[in-house]
Amino acid sequence: IGGLPVSIQNIRDVSEICKRHHIPFFFDCARFAENCFFIKQNEPEFAEATIQEIAKEMFELSDGAMMSAKKDGLQNIGGFITLNDGEVFEHLKELMIIVEGFPTYGGLTGRDLDALAVGFYEVMEEDYLDYRIDQIRYLGERLKSVGMPIVEPTGGHAVFIDAGKFLPQIKPLEFPGHALAVEFYREGCIRVCEIGSMMFADVDPETGIETPATRELVRLAMPRRVYTASHLEYIVETAEKIVKIKDQLSGYKITKQSKLLRHFTCDLKPKAMKKLKLLK
Repeated sequence: IGGLPVSIQNIRDVSEICKRHHIPFFFDCARFAENCFFIKQNEPEFAEATIQEIAKEMFELSDGAMMSAKKDGLQNIGGFITLNDGEVFEHLKELMIIVEGFPTYGGLTGRDLDALAVGFYEVMEEDYLDYRIDQIRYLGERLKSVGMPIVEPTGGHAVFIDAGKFLPQIKPLEFPGHALAVEFYREGCIRVCEIGSMMFADVDPETGIETPATRELVRLAMPRRVYTASHLEYIVETAEKIVKIKDQLSGYKITKQSKLLRHFTCDLKPKAMKKLKLLK
């Protein structure tokens, strides 16, 4: 969690286990370039390797991959699935004609395909990766300095605030992560994402009793090539305002939810309507 890397040895071990038991091994490779950069930084075997060489090693250990190109494709839309299995490929190709379009364009415009092709080269530039990951490290350190606990070490693409630790007065099933997300928007119009019991609580299908998630986190995901240092400082200033009123914050109750993926569409209301003193 927290955008932290998976080591090459871990990937090798999983690949070997899957092959031994005839289980296809697929990557969710949305953050593949960041993972390669961490491998280069932390694993002596790859200290002199290029990001492209590390990526080649990673992908050769898998049977296929799924990619949301909005991440390490540096793209505003689209994605892909890669496969070693020709039979599965033909089956998916038939399904995609129904929901996306013919495999020659996959529902994307020519402009988007061109941007995707360029993005895959640019995302593996080490200067870009170094700058992006350093942004995350800097934001994490600054949030800590004003009193917000985070998941450490920071990884790539996002800082994760420990909302359960930050708001101990709010029970897990009253969603401290969502309470903190609301305050970020209320104080600074900053959109963040709860990753806790609203998203990952386990609900017993027979009794309806919920078991909270292991952690109550809030994700501050960083858009690529968008934020400057002044943007990061604005986030920190907003966080500092929230720290000063954190004891006034209360939880939320779900009033309407879907059976699946409730965190996308559920309705909530505050458990206690407290009048907050807004800080100038």
